[in-house]
Amino acid sequence: MSDTSSKPLPKPILFGIVTIPRFIIGVAILAGIAINIANVIGRYFFLEPIIWAEEIMIYIMVWTVFIGSVLVAYEGQHLKMDFFSSTLPSPFKEIVNFIAAVSVILVCLYVIPNNWTVVELMWSNDQRSVVAELPMVIPHFALLLGFVMTLIAIAVRFQSHVKGTLTSEIDNMVGEYGGDGEDIVTTLKN
Repeated sequence: MSDTSSKPLPKPILFGIVTIPRFIIGVAILAGIAINIANVIGRYFFLEPIIWAEEIMIYIMVWTVFIGSVLVAYEGQHLKMDFFSSTLPSPFKEIVNFIAAVSVILVCLYVIPNNWTVVELMWSNDQRSVVAELPMVIPHFALLLGFVMTLIAIAVRFQSHVKGTLTSEIDNMVGEYGGDGEDIVTTLKN
């Protein structure tokens, strides 16, 4: 993931914004797959389902979504209605991108303190989930961590968000190979 508009980010920042979220998502997905397979085997072969499996897999999904939002924000790949803004001439395009980036920052600044309150309440009350009796601070902390890291990701690459010069690994691969991307799929298969 490179940012063509400025110098590369320091490795500790990249590690915190890119590597750690990828690791968390990878571990969470593998854990979810393992729990699902164990539940299927238990349910259909031993007639003993794991009663907490579905609840835990939902919490794993919450973690992957909110931690994944950090990567999406860092790369500028979130869903956005940029068809109109991408056709605007230069000063207006940057203004619209600026408003979008600031809006994300404002949402993060609103959600973070409110979610902090919820996490504190879950912690102090030792609230637990119904079936697995998992401390509810764990799934709620995913929201807090996701929004904090998204705020950092947007702030670190704010200038690139405004200029619209964000690139991802996929963008770089397309640039290297050219064309419509079919040769990239062929290369990745080999």
